[in-house]
Amino acid sequence: MKIAIEAQRIFRKNKHGMDFVALEAIRELQELDKQNEYYILVSPGEDRCLCETPNFHVVEIKVPTYPLWEQYGLPRALKRIKPDLLHCTSNTAPLYCNVPLVLTLHDVIFMEKRQGKKSSSLYQQMGWYYRRWNVPRILRKCTQIITVSHFEAARISSVMNIPQEKILTVYNGFSHHFRPVGRSEYADTVNKYCESPNYFFFLGNTDPKKNTLRTLKAYARYLQQSRTNVCHLLIADLDESVIDAYLQEGGITHIKPYLRFPGYIPNTDLPAIYSGAQAFIYTSLRESFGIPILEAMACGTPVITSNTSAIPEIAGEGAILVDPTDEKAIADKMLHVAQDREYCVQQIEYGLQRVKNFSWRRTAEELLKVYQSLSGK
Repeated sequence: MKIAIEAQRIFRKNKHGMDFVALEAIRELQELDKQNEYYILVSPGEDRCLCETPNFHVVEIKVPTYPLWEQYGLPRALKRIKPDLLHCTSNTAPLYCNVPLVLTLHDVIFMEKRQGKKSSSLYQQMGWYYRRWNVPRILRKCTQIITVSHFEAARISSVMNIPQEKILTVYNGFSHHFRPVGRSEYADTVNKYCESPNYFFFLGNTDPKKNTLRTLKAYARYLQQSRTNVCHLLIADLDESVIDAYLQEGGITHIKPYLRFPGYIPNTDLPAIYSGAQAFIYTSLRESFGIPILEAMACGTPVITSNTSAIPEIAGEGAILVDPTDEKAIADKMLHVAQDREYCVQQIEYGLQRVKNFSWRRTAEELLKVYQSLSGK
C-alpha cells in the first residue's frame, strides 16, 4: 500500500499534544512496518525530528497558513503521490479527497459550550473557528474515524450524530524518555526553572478548559494551610503578564513570590521536571485523553487530576481524582501529597504500574490494523 499521513506541524520547534501524537505514532510505524510505502506530509520547520527510511518519505508542502496548507497544498500533493489512503492526524482534513480518508478526531470540544472566557491566543481562536467549519463537513466523507478514548467516542457519536460503530478508540501512549530520573541527574535541569527543590508542577494554558485560575486559587489555599517545607508552584507555558492577569482577577497577587513561570519548557527537559516535583497538577475541566498524566506517572510522580471527562478512564480508579471546580478539594490533595510520605509512595507505585497499559507501539499496531483493513489484506 501507499499510505499518506498528514503530520503538518511535527517539524515546528515548540510542539504540543497532537504534534507528539503524530510524531510518536509515525516513529513506531517505521519500526513496525517495513512493507508498506509511507508518505509523511509536513510543513517545513526547523526541528527535523523525523528521519526518512527506505519506505518512509517526508514530503514538505510549502503553504503559509494551515487552512490553505490543508485545503490546497495537501490535495495537490496527493495528486502527485496517488496514495491508497490518507490519514489525517489532527482533527481536520481536506474537503476534497479522492482516496479513502482516515481521520483522527481527538475531541469535539470545539463544538461544545465554552468553559469560560475566550482564549487570548489568536492562533487558538482561528483554530477553533476552522474546526467548527471543517469537521461537520468531512465526517460523512471519512472511511474510518479514530479517537483517543471511549469517553470521546461517545461524545463524538452524540454531538456529531455519528454511529458508534464508525468510531474506533485507539489510545495514545507516552514517549520512551519519560522515566524516573534520579536527583543527581535532574538537579541541574530543575535549577534552570525553579531554584527550590520543593515544588508542584502545573502545565498552564490560556484555554479555559485548563482551569488555570481555579488551580492558582487552590494553590493559594494550600499556602494558607501549609506550615513547613512549602512547595513552590512551577508553571509551564504561561508568561508573567498572563499570570499577573490571573492573580489580579482572583485577588491572590500575594502568592506570586511562590510561583515560577519560565514559559515553554522543552519536551526533553520534562522528565527531570516531573521527577523532581512533589506532584504534577493536572486539574483540567475537559480532556479527551491527557498524555501528561502518563508522562508524569512514568517518571514516578504523583498526579493530582480531575474526575471529569476522559481523565478517570486514563488515570484509572486508583489515581488522585478531584472535582476540578472545588478549589478546597484540590488544595487538600496538595497538602496530603506533600505531608504524607506513605501516601505519596503508594501513588508513585500505582502510577508506574498504570502506565504499563499504554505505549506508542500499541497505538501504531492499532493504526496498522486500520490501514490493512482498508486494503483488504
